Amino acid sequence: MPGYQVKHQTVTIAGWDYAICSLLDGQQYAPARETDPSNGMSESGWPLFGQVWPSARVLALAMDKHAIAGKRILEIGAGLALASLVIHRRAGDVTVTDWHPLTETFLQRNLQANHLGPLNYQAGNWEVDDADGASGLGRFDLIIGSDVLYERQQPAQLARFVHQHAAPGAHIIIVDPDRSNRSEFCKAMDALGYQLTMALAGRTLETGEAYKGRFLHFSRSDETSATTR
Repeated sequence: MPGYQVKHQTVTIAGWDYAICSLLDGQQYAPARETDPSNGMSESGWPLFGQVWPSARVLALAMDKHAIAGKRILEIGAGLALASLVIHRRAGDVTVTDWHPLTETFLQRNLQANHLGPLNYQAGNWEVDDADGASGLGRFDLIIGSDVLYERQQPAQLARFVHQHAAPGAHIIIVDPDRSNRSEFCKAMDALGYQLTMALAGRTLETGEAYKGRFLHFSRSDETSATTR
Protein backbone atom coordinates (compact mmCIF):
# COMPACT_ATOMS: atom_id res chain seq x y z
CA MET A 1 0.00 0.00 0.00
CA PRO A 2 2.02 3.04 -1.23
CA GLY A 3 2.73 5.52 1.56
CA TYR A 4 1.52 3.29 4.40
CA GLN A 5 2.73 0.29 6.31
CA VAL A 6 0.32 -2.63 6.47
CA LYS A 7 0.13 -6.01 8.11
CA HIS A 8 -1.47 -9.27 7.10
CA GLN A 9 -3.35 -11.29 9.67
CA THR A 10 -5.75 -14.18 9.91
CA VAL A 11 -9.03 -13.37 11.65
CA THR A 12 -11.06 -16.42 12.66
CA ILE A 13 -14.84 -16.03 12.79
CA ALA A 14 -16.94 -19.07 13.74
CA GLY A 15 -14.19 -21.41 12.61
CA TRP A 16 -13.63 -19.67 9.26
CA ASP A 17 -10.29 -17.99 8.61
CA TYR A 18 -10.30 -14.62 6.87
CA ALA A 19 -7.10 -13.15 5.46
CA ILE A 20 -7.15 -9.47 6.38
CA CYS A 21 -4.81 -6.71 5.25
CA SER A 22 -4.93 -3.77 7.65
CA LEU A 23 -2.88 -0.75 8.59
CA LEU A 24 0.15 -1.75 10.63
CA ASP A 25 -0.93 0.39 13.57
CA GLY A 26 -2.68 3.62 14.57
CA GLN A 27 0.36 5.68 13.65
CA GLN A 28 -0.17 5.46 9.89
CA TYR A 29 -1.25 9.04 9.31
CA ALA A 30 -2.58 10.50 6.09
CA PRO A 31 -0.91 13.19 4.04
CA ALA A 32 -2.26 16.65 4.88
CA ARG A 33 -4.30 16.74 1.67
CA GLU A 34 -6.36 13.77 2.86
CA THR A 35 -7.43 15.24 6.17
CA ASP A 36 -9.88 18.06 6.52
CA PRO A 37 -11.65 18.89 9.80
CA SER A 38 -14.52 20.39 7.81
CA ASN A 39 -15.54 16.93 6.57
CA GLY A 40 -14.87 15.15 9.85
CA MET A 41 -11.57 13.63 8.76
CA SER A 42 -8.97 14.64 11.33
CA GLU A 43 -5.39 13.40 11.39
CA SER A 44 -5.89 11.53 14.65
CA GLY A 45 -9.04 9.82 13.40
CA TRP A 46 -7.74 9.02 9.93
CA PRO A 47 -6.14 5.60 10.68
CA LEU A 48 -9.05 4.25 12.75
CA PHE A 49 -10.76 2.66 9.74
CA GLY A 50 -7.78 0.40 9.09
CA GLN A 51 -7.83 -1.77 12.23
CA VAL A 52 -9.76 -4.91 13.15
CA TRP A 53 -11.59 -3.63 16.23
CA PRO A 54 -13.17 -5.90 18.85
CA SER A 55 -16.68 -4.65 18.02
CA ALA A 56 -16.12 -5.57 14.37
CA ARG A 57 -15.32 -9.13 15.44
CA VAL A 58 -18.50 -9.25 17.53
CA LEU A 59 -20.64 -8.05 14.62
CA ALA A 60 -18.95 -10.43 12.18
CA LEU A 61 -19.64 -13.38 14.48
CA ALA A 62 -23.28 -12.35 14.77
CA MET A 63 -23.55 -12.16 10.98
CA ASP A 64 -22.23 -15.69 10.61
CA LYS A 65 -25.56 -17.00 11.95
CA HIS A 66 -27.99 -14.16 11.30
CA ALA A 67 -30.87 -14.78 8.90
CA ILE A 68 -29.87 -12.98 5.68
CA ALA A 69 -31.75 -14.81 2.90
CA GLY A 70 -33.78 -12.45 0.75
CA LYS A 71 -32.56 -9.34 2.58
CA ARG A 72 -30.79 -6.34 1.16
CA ILE A 73 -28.06 -5.49 3.70
CA LEU A 74 -26.00 -2.35 4.31
CA GLU A 75 -22.90 -2.12 6.50
CA ILE A 76 -22.34 1.48 7.62
CA GLY A 77 -19.00 2.91 8.76
CA ALA A 78 -17.60 -0.41 7.63
CA GLY A 79 -13.86 0.23 7.94
CA LEU A 80 -12.27 -3.08 6.91
CA ALA A 81 -15.78 -4.53 6.43
CA LEU A 82 -15.19 -7.79 8.28
CA ALA A 83 -18.93 -8.37 8.83
CA SER A 84 -19.59 -7.79 5.14
CA LEU A 85 -16.94 -10.35 4.19
CA VAL A 86 -18.74 -12.88 6.39
CA ILE A 87 -22.10 -12.06 4.80
CA HIS A 88 -20.58 -12.16 1.32
CA ARG A 89 -19.08 -15.60 1.97
CA ARG A 90 -22.61 -16.72 2.88
CA ALA A 91 -23.86 -15.36 -0.49
CA GLY A 92 -25.76 -12.49 1.15
CA ASP A 93 -26.72 -9.32 -0.71
CA VAL A 94 -24.57 -6.76 1.11
CA THR A 95 -23.37 -3.26 0.29
CA VAL A 96 -20.36 -1.70 2.05
CA THR A 97 -20.28 2.00 2.81
CA ASP A 98 -17.78 4.23 4.61
CA TRP A 99 -16.53 7.80 4.38
CA HIS A 100 -12.82 6.90 4.34
CA PRO A 101 -11.01 7.24 0.98
CA LEU A 102 -9.04 4.00 1.43
CA THR A 103 -11.89 1.72 2.51
CA GLU A 104 -12.56 0.53 -1.02
CA THR A 105 -8.86 -0.12 -1.68
CA PHE A 106 -8.53 -2.34 1.38
CA LEU A 107 -11.86 -4.00 0.61
CA GLN A 108 -10.72 -5.02 -2.86
CA ARG A 109 -7.44 -6.37 -1.51
CA ASN A 110 -9.20 -8.42 1.15
CA LEU A 111 -11.77 -9.78 -1.29
CA GLN A 112 -8.95 -11.04 -3.47
CA ALA A 113 -7.04 -12.49 -0.50
CA ASN A 114 -10.13 -14.48 0.49
CA HIS A 115 -10.99 -15.58 -3.07
CA LEU A 116 -14.31 -13.77 -2.93
CA GLY A 117 -16.03 -12.16 -5.87
CA PRO A 118 -16.97 -8.48 -6.33
CA LEU A 119 -18.84 -6.74 -3.53
CA ASN A 120 -20.96 -3.61 -3.76
CA TYR A 121 -19.23 -0.54 -2.31
CA GLN A 122 -20.28 3.09 -2.15
CA ALA A 123 -18.82 6.00 -0.23
CA GLY A 124 -21.19 7.28 2.42
CA ASN A 125 -21.11 10.68 4.10
CA TRP A 126 -23.47 10.86 7.09
CA GLU A 127 -23.42 14.66 7.01
CA VAL A 128 -25.20 14.77 3.66
CA ASP A 129 -29.00 14.80 3.66
CA ASP A 130 -30.02 11.98 1.34
CA ALA A 131 -33.78 12.22 1.76
CA ASP A 132 -34.23 12.46 -2.02
CA GLY A 133 -32.15 9.34 -2.66
CA ALA A 134 -29.50 11.21 -4.61
CA SER A 135 -26.73 8.85 -3.47
CA GLY A 136 -28.34 5.94 -5.25
CA LEU A 137 -27.85 3.68 -2.23
CA GLY A 138 -31.56 3.02 -1.90
CA ARG A 139 -33.19 1.27 1.06
CA PHE A 140 -32.22 -1.84 2.97
CA ASP A 141 -33.90 -4.54 5.02
CA LEU A 142 -30.98 -4.93 7.41
CA ILE A 143 -28.53 -2.17 8.37
CA ILE A 144 -25.51 -3.09 10.50
CA GLY A 145 -22.54 -1.29 12.03
CA SER A 146 -19.93 -1.61 14.76
CA ASP A 147 -18.31 1.08 16.93
CA VAL A 148 -19.85 3.87 14.85
CA LEU A 149 -20.53 6.37 17.67
CA TYR A 150 -16.99 7.61 18.11
CA GLU A 151 -17.45 11.34 17.57
CA ARG A 152 -19.83 13.67 19.43
CA GLN A 153 -21.64 14.86 16.29
CA GLN A 154 -22.26 11.36 14.97
CA PRO A 155 -25.44 10.22 16.81
CA ALA A 156 -27.83 12.62 15.05
CA GLN A 157 -26.07 12.26 11.69
CA LEU A 158 -26.08 8.49 11.85
CA ALA A 159 -29.71 8.27 12.93
CA ARG A 160 -30.76 10.37 9.95
CA PHE A 161 -28.59 8.33 7.57
CA VAL A 162 -30.05 5.07 8.87
CA HIS A 163 -33.59 6.42 8.61
CA GLN A 164 -33.10 7.53 5.03
CA HIS A 165 -31.86 4.10 3.96
CA ALA A 166 -34.12 1.82 6.00
CA ALA A 167 -36.84 -0.03 4.10
CA PRO A 168 -40.27 -0.45 5.73
CA GLY A 169 -39.91 -3.01 8.51
CA ALA A 170 -36.11 -2.76 8.47
CA HIS A 171 -33.99 -4.11 11.29
CA ILE A 172 -30.91 -2.20 12.46
CA ILE A 173 -28.09 -3.83 14.45
CA ILE A 174 -25.34 -1.71 16.00
CA VAL A 175 -22.55 -3.17 18.13
CA ASP A 176 -21.39 -0.50 20.54
CA PRO A 177 -18.49 -0.85 23.02
CA ASP A 178 -20.26 1.38 25.56
CA ARG A 179 -19.36 4.70 23.94
CA SER A 180 -20.66 7.77 25.74
CA ASN A 181 -22.55 8.84 22.59
CA ARG A 182 -24.81 5.77 22.67
CA SER A 183 -27.53 7.49 24.69
CA GLU A 184 -27.86 10.38 22.25
CA PHE A 185 -28.05 7.99 19.31
CA CYS A 186 -30.79 5.98 20.97
CA LYS A 187 -32.74 9.19 21.65
CA ALA A 188 -32.38 10.25 18.02
CA MET A 189 -33.59 6.87 16.79
CA ASP A 190 -36.53 6.97 19.20
CA ALA A 191 -37.53 10.38 17.82
CA LEU A 192 -37.65 8.80 14.36
CA GLY A 193 -40.00 6.07 15.54
CA TYR A 194 -37.60 3.19 16.17
CA GLN A 195 -37.99 0.79 19.09
CA LEU A 196 -34.81 -0.28 20.86
CA THR A 197 -33.93 -3.67 22.27
CA MET A 198 -30.53 -3.73 23.97
CA ALA A 199 -28.54 -6.82 24.91
CA LEU A 200 -25.09 -7.45 26.32
CA ALA A 201 -22.63 -8.87 23.83
CA GLY A 202 -20.59 -11.96 24.70
CA ARG A 203 -18.01 -11.11 27.34
CA THR A 204 -15.19 -12.97 25.57
CA LEU A 205 -14.07 -12.76 21.94
CA GLU A 206 -12.98 -15.82 19.99
CA THR A 207 -9.41 -14.68 20.63
CA GLY A 208 -10.00 -14.99 24.38
CA GLU A 209 -9.91 -11.21 24.76
CA ALA A 210 -12.43 -9.70 27.16
CA TYR A 211 -15.10 -7.54 25.53
CA LYS A 212 -17.42 -4.98 27.06
CA GLY A 213 -20.20 -3.83 24.79
CA ARG A 214 -23.80 -4.18 23.69
CA PHE A 215 -26.00 -5.01 20.75
CA LEU A 216 -28.46 -2.25 19.90
CA HIS A 217 -31.39 -3.64 17.92
CA PHE A 218 -33.77 -1.10 16.35
CA SER A 219 -36.96 -1.83 14.46
CA ARG A 220 -40.24 -0.23 13.40
CA SER A 221 -43.58 -1.58 12.34
CA ASP A 222 -44.56 -1.10 8.70
CA GLU A 223 -47.29 1.30 9.86
CA THR A 224 -44.79 3.46 11.72
CA SER A 225 -42.45 3.36 8.73
CA ALA A 226 -45.17 4.62 6.42
CA THR A 227 -46.12 7.56 8.62
CA THR A 228 -42.67 8.83 9.62
CA ARG A 229 -40.95 9.14 6.26
